[in-house]
Formats: sequence, structure tokens, C-alpha cells
Amino acid sequence: MSQKTFASSSRRSAIFLQDACYQHQYIRSRDLSAIVERPERLRAVTVGLSAAIARLEALSASDANVVTPPAAGQQKPLGPDDLAAAMGRMHILPDSRPSPVSVIRSQASVDILNNPAVKFVHGDVAGDVYLEKLKGWARDSRDKIRNGGSEIPEGLAQGDLYLCPESIDAIQGAIGTVCEAVDKVVASSSSSKSAASAATMPTDSPVHRAFVAIRPPGHHCGENTPSGFCFVNNVAIGAAHAHLKCGVNRVVILDIDLHHGNGTQSIVWQINEDTYRQTLETEAGAPPPSRPGLQVYYGSVHDILSYPCEDGKAELVQAASVSLHKSHGQYIENVHLQAYTSEDHFWDVLYKQHYSKILRKAEEFFDGTGGPGEDTMVFISCGMDACEHEYESMSRHNRKVPTGFYHRFARDVCALADRYARGRVVSVLEGGYSDRALISGAMAHLSGLADVDAVDDAWWSIENLAKLEKATKKRGRGGRASVGTPGPPEPWLERTLELFNSLDSGVRKAATSAPSRTLVPPSTRTLRERKSRGTGASPTPSPSPSLQRTVSDVNTNAVEGRGKVKAEPTISSSSESAGTEGSNSSSSNSEGDPSVSVGPGKKLPRVILRLGPDPGISAS
Repeated sequence: MSQKTFASSSRRSAIFLQDACYQHQYIRSRDLSAIVERPERLRAVTVGLSAAIARLEALSASDANVVTPPAAGQQKPLGPDDLAAAMGRMHILPDSRPSPVSVIRSQASVDILNNPAVKFVHGDVAGDVYLEKLKGWARDSRDKIRNGGSEIPEGLAQGDLYLCPESIDAIQGAIGTVCEAVDKVVASSSSSKSAASAATMPTDSPVHRAFVAIRPPGHHCGENTPSGFCFVNNVAIGAAHAHLKCGVNRVVILDIDLHHGNGTQSIVWQINEDTYRQTLETEAGAPPPSRPGLQVYYGSVHDILSYPCEDGKAELVQAASVSLHKSHGQYIENVHLQAYTSEDHFWDVLYKQHYSKILRKAEEFFDGTGGPGEDTMVFISCGMDACEHEYESMSRHNRKVPTGFYHRFARDVCALADRYARGRVVSVLEGGYSDRALISGAMAHLSGLADVDAVDDAWWSIENLAKLEKATKKRGRGGRASVGTPGPPEPWLERTLELFNSLDSGVRKAATSAPSRTLVPPSTRTLRERKSRGTGASPTPSPSPSLQRTVSDVNTNAVEGRGKVKAEPTISSSSESAGTEGSNSSSSNSEGDPSVSVGPGKKLPRVILRLGPDPGISAS
């Protein structure tokens, strides 16, 4: 395999890790057999990232990564506080081998009740109604469960959503980490030294492409409706942060999760609608706004047969099939996954002719709104549950992609960003639930984000994945991962373990004090009826049958036709419940039909594109 030298002009990549995200845990029961959105997901991702870095290091020349110091007068002297802050974010890997990837263990966090970007996405004219309730649900979660109730309010999907008191730390840490990645990427690529982010970021190693490994995921969460494991929309908040702080006015969001990002699309629709209204008012003679409005393109490749569309509800299927460009100020493209019969069929037909359409539409969006510029940025909602290695119970319709998709798509997105957005890419973890899907997807995706050409698909072959899974399986309580095989280990595997043990050692395990009883008492919760407010309100659909199940139904092996997940190697910590392995739930269990939210005077077809309850109706 050929080697690649990483000159100072190469695009630099980084991974952002956030330990607080491990604290979001399911506490209703000690039985975790039906919980797939679990802390161990991040451990699996870390294994894949470590393997990718090990492989990428092996491609670099011995003199790679030499950075030319800035000329005198071009760099602001750093004080002790600046250096301490920079060192706190950087995670020093074992030895100093050249690598095109930096590792940043973020300590960033935000207060969701006092953050402009969060309010931009999830705030309400009347106040932070939803955000205040979310904090209250988490704060009171343990007491409600201890008293025989559920921490999730009536009307929300009990099987998909859970909270514990520490969930807010995870949520706020996840948002903070995304915003830190945005700041870093924008500051590293800004031509103007007066950029807002450049003034506040330290002058350590630049980052042009970032992968943010956080949970809980976000793309199903609308303005004020949590669903599908999601409580806030991480990527939408990141885009809002880029707009409000960094002067980014045109954003592309590319969603490759197995499931349609209904929450992101609804938020994008609202943002574009507001900007379009400002444009029309200005054209009619009104004073122009003090700053340009945000314009967002949302492109998604997903399975139309899976959540949120699996029940065939017209408004949700229509939303996941929208293709609208420029009209009404909207830029949305949805492409449906199809089963592939061979690698050639996937790449030559499906990817080339269909899936890459969301990239072509992104180009049209940039070209139609001003072309390349300083005010542009690209985000990826990087779900890995469409991977060929995902649980069969999660991906039941054979709408899958080969692991190499995560590498190729990342490369194509980086090329798009290089042409239009000064190379700025921030990829954020969404779904992905089996260890093998997460390990392989993370490895391939980071390899694609790195500025390296000589990447080999054999890195994520079944044989090599099996070696990784065996090597990183813990050998007892608190044990470190080890090769554990006779004979000298392969250099890439040995280096992967060095990296993984270094990264994994910094993870602080959150307390796992669950109530002693087995299950929350059965619930017959259904969605609230939709009530109209002002013009444009839509009729109330009947509640989804899947919402009328009890909480105990979620822990059975027959949830909505799902069979048991066939056993596979796991890297779950031995100190966690053994029930985490072989989980059989999916992000579509118990998902409801979110109500439609229509503000005063809004006349858009919210039945198709708005996915939150009326903010005038208070949740119980």
C-alpha cells in the first residue's frame, strides 16, 4: 500500500469525544435487553475510530505532520489561561506518531435555558416552555420511577424515550461539543482574522473536518417534540450556532441515517420559511433585516419503510418523500434506500444514480444562493444503522449500504465542502446500534474525512472486524482490552489497542443505580388530541396503534414484528448488565404520530412538514 505525506496544507481532521454522554442511561429497570440506544454505543465508536487512526498513521511518512510556524507578528501570544484551555481540550495519544487526525476530549457544555443557538431551534415566543419541561423531566425522573410512574410524560413514546437525572449533563455536553467543533472548524478555515470564532479559539492545531461522537442522537427531535431517542436536535443547533456566532448564512445538512430525520426537516422548513418571509417583506419595501437570514438545505437518504414511516401514515411518508428546491424558499431532497444485489449494483446504479443526488442538489443550493463563500458550511447527520452489519431487527427491510459507503460518502462530502465551503465539514453521530455496525462505520467514515487517498476497504473486512471485536472485548471487571492471542500481534491491531486503551481510560463510568423492581407499571399512554390554534391547523389523526402498547411490551421479543437479534461479538463492559448484548429493539418501536404545530398566521401545509405539538398545549 502506498504512503501519503501530510503536508501543512492538507485538510486536518479531528474527532471530538465527550465523556458526559455516557451518563444518559436507562433507569426504569435493570433489564436492558430491549435498550439499543445505550452508553456502550460510544465505546464501539471509539474502537472504530482508534482502528482508523492506527491505519492512517501507518500511511504517513516519518517526517509527516511537520507544521511550519507562523511568521513573526502573525500569531497572538498565548497566556497561561489560553494554554491551559487548549491542553484541556487536547488528548495526547500514546507516542508522537504522525497522524492526519487530532483527538479532542471536549469538556464543553451549554445551559439549554441560556444558549442562543438552542433557543433559535427549540425556543418558544412565550418562553422556553419545552426546554424547561425537559430539564424538569430529567430532574424528577428518579423520583417518578421510584413512585411507580414513568419519567416520560403521557403522550410521548414510552418505548423510545428515557431519562435519568444525569441525562441533562449528557444533552448539554453533546450540544457544547458540537458547538466547539463548529468553532474550531470555522476558525481554522476563516480567511478573515476578524471572524467571531477566530477571536475566541486558541491557535493550536487547525481542524477542517470534524467527527463528533455524542449521544443521545438528535435528528428525530423537532422544535418541541422529542422522539426516536432524541431530545434536542444536535445538528440543527450546530447550524444555528454557526449562523449566530460565526456568520454562516448558508448550511447544507446531509442525513445518512437509516431513518428519516423528520425533526431536522421540520426545523429546516421553519428556518427557511422565516428567511423567505423576510425576503418577501424586503422586496415589498420593508426595511431589510439587520443580518441575513439563515438558509438551509436538507438532503436525506433513508428507508421509507422504517420509522417514522413504517405505519404508512400519509403525512409522515409524504414528509420523507419531499423534493422541493427554491420554491417557497425551501431546499429539501429525500431519496429512498433500495435493496442492492451486489457491490457493483450498489456503486454503479444506486449510489451513482440515486443516492448521490442529495450531493448534486447541495451543489445546486450553493450555486443558487451565491456560490462558494465564507458564509457556508456542511454538516453530516451520520447515522450508521443503514450499515450492512446492523441488527436485523433494526434494519428489517434489507435497505442497507456496504460499509464502504461511509468512506465514499465522506470523501464526496469533503470534495463538496472544498469547492463551496472552504473545506468545512462537521459530522455528528446519529443512529447505529450494533457494535459491528458502529465499529466498521466509524472506521470507514473517519478514514473518509481524513485527507488520505490510499485507504483500503480491507480495513473493515469481516476478518479484521472479528479481530477487533475479539481484541477489544473486556477480560473482566475493569480490565483493559488486549490482543490475547498467541504470537506477535499485527502492528495495526497492537496500535489500535494502544489508542483505544488511552481513549477509553478517560471515560468516567456514571452511576447505574436503578430501582430494584423489574418494570415500570404498564401504561396505556396515547398521544394528546391535536387542537387548532389560528389558521392552518390540520385535522387530528387517530393515535398510532404502536402508541397504545404498554411499557412492558417494549421488553418483549415480539415488538412490532421484531425477532431476536442474532448474537454477535460485543465490546460492552462486563460491569454493565449482560442484557445489553443481543438487544432487539429499534428506534421505531413505540414511536407516535407527532402533532402538527402551527404558529399564528402560518399557512404552510404543516401536516406534511411540521412535526411538533401545538406549543399552546401544555404537556402533562
